[in-house]
Amino acid sequence: MVNESKLKLAITIGDPAGVGPEVVLKAMREREIRALAEWKIVGDRNALQRTAESCSLGDLLSDASFAKEVEIVDPHLLDGVTLTSGAMKAEYGAAALEYVRIATEMCLHGETHGMVTAPLNKEAVTLSGVHFSGHTEYIAQLCGAKEPRMLLSSERLSVIHVSTHIALREAVNLKQERILSTIELGDEAMRFLGKQHPRIAVCGLNPHAGEHGLFGKEDEEVIAPAIAEAQRRGIACEGPAAPDTVFLKGARGAYDLIVAMYHDQGHIPMKLLDFERTVNISLGIPIVRTSVDHGTAFDIAGRNCADARNIIAALRTCAKMAAAKLALQMASFPERK
Repeated sequence: MVNESKLKLAITIGDPAGVGPEVVLKAMREREIRALAEWKIVGDRNALQRTAESCSLGDLLSDASFAKEVEIVDPHLLDGVTLTSGAMKAEYGAAALEYVRIATEMCLHGETHGMVTAPLNKEAVTLSGVHFSGHTEYIAQLCGAKEPRMLLSSERLSVIHVSTHIALREAVNLKQERILSTIELGDEAMRFLGKQHPRIAVCGLNPHAGEHGLFGKEDEEVIAPAIAEAQRRGIACEGPAAPDTVFLKGARGAYDLIVAMYHDQGHIPMKLLDFERTVNISLGIPIVRTSVDHGTAFDIAGRNCADARNIIAALRTCAKMAAAKLALQMASFPERK
């Protein structure tokens, strides 16, 4: 545990051939963002310098105030490697994954209070010989966490998923215990995000939440009992709600959090609602981790047209959650102040 009250947060640059280095630098040139914490950018300096030169970011890396407030943790994985924007290469994928491992270890060892990840490319990582299904699962494995969850959060609404990167055929095999733990994790996360009494709706699985068994039994036999148990434990949740209408109600302010049964049930409405500012948050792991909710965008990498709003939202959210978690730890163990 770090004794200083000043937040220390890590950022990974993602795939060096994607837009990650660009959006990281565009975000970190904002003094308001740099003031949120002591930042450690994990990535090869030459990739960042190349991006600064190609994206009109001037002498940002050599600026005195930037250098004082931001540390670059360079693992020297790409020394001597010619970087090509938009190219999918095994060495880029391997480097991007190593940045994540380093940042995760920094959090686990107490060197930082949280981490933000820029996008990497799953195919590029796979080309390096590593089976990789996603950031969330990989970080959970490093942390020894067996049941991570993904939460998407914007200013208007948040969504947590019972399952994410698995086949839909497998995702519909619901387990009451997993639904209950997902509701609990979502309730806890919303409190870290400032909602002390979050209002939660739980989606059904089938059309119209099963229509009283007409379109399937899962809603009544699996989802409803999980909701009832969550209510018994003091969580303000309701459902199963018809998936085709509950997101509209949430967007209009009826709920703070919606529990989705599978990946696309939650992702599609959230990306439609606020793609630029929706933040990906990992739950069920012992560290604070947020991420952008977009990919590497190889088609525009190196062209100075990547939008940094998403990663700025991820940086702010990470700082907010990490500060709340640190305050809770300090309250529980005042001798650590």
